[in-house]
Amino acid sequence: QVQLVESGGGLVQAGGSLRLSCAASGRTIRSEPMAWFRQVPGKEREFVAGIRDGTVYRNSVKGRFTISRDNAENTVYLQMNSLKTEDTAAYYCALRTGVAIRPVASDWDYWGQGTQVTVSS
Repeated sequence: QVQLVESGGGLVQAGGSLRLSCAASGRTIRSEPMAWFRQVPGKEREFVAGIRDGTVYRNSVKGRFTISRDNAENTVYLQMNSLKTEDTAAYYCALRTGVAIRPVASDWDYWGQGTQVTVSS
């Protein structure tokens, strides 16, 4: 059974940095598409960044966020720099049992429980 566990969220001032981690168990993620999504109350879950052979980012985080993976640790990371108040959300790790990185949440098969990121002004 696949399990994804996120960590690393917290409260940070605008302009600060956080690194989120997503540890996977029950499946080797080496060749699988992995992604980070985020969600605020009352809004749909939105794609932030994805990784498989390459990486994909939503426009608003390009140049500030970096997604990476450590295959030996079966872990995916999201390094977030120059954080803005609009980055405040619950961040979720996702795994897709397919080939392509898809920006729609319903196309992903496994999810973590989420970790809250709050950016204060």
